[in-house]
Amino acid sequence: QVRLVESGGGLVQAGGSLRLSCLGSGRDFSINDMRWYRQAPGKQRELVATITSGGSTNYADSVKGRFTISRDNAKNTVYLQMNSLNSEDTAVYYCQAAWIWGQGIQVTVSS
Repeated sequence: QVRLVESGGGLVQAGGSLRLSCLGSGRDFSINDMRWYRQAPGKQRELVATITSGGSTNYADSVKGRFTISRDNAKNTVYLQMNSLNSEDTAVYYCQAAWIWGQGIQVTVSS
């Protein structure tokens, strides 16, 4: 079974940091671009960050300079380092690659 499983979410105070991880299984994801999305309550899902199979990265304007996406192909894992978090970062975060979506993980930033 091909899966993506997120971990590392939780509750953090404004100004704090979290690192999300997304572990792939059942497929070699090194050949795929990998992405992090998020969906806040009452809002549409938005693309947060992308890392290509070659390691190039792209970010939403709202997270540039605060979030960093990276990948470890040996571990079939993509990461999202989130710094200087604020209440607007509160959302369910999803990783995505190929046709596969993770189940999502909650990130809550308290002010």
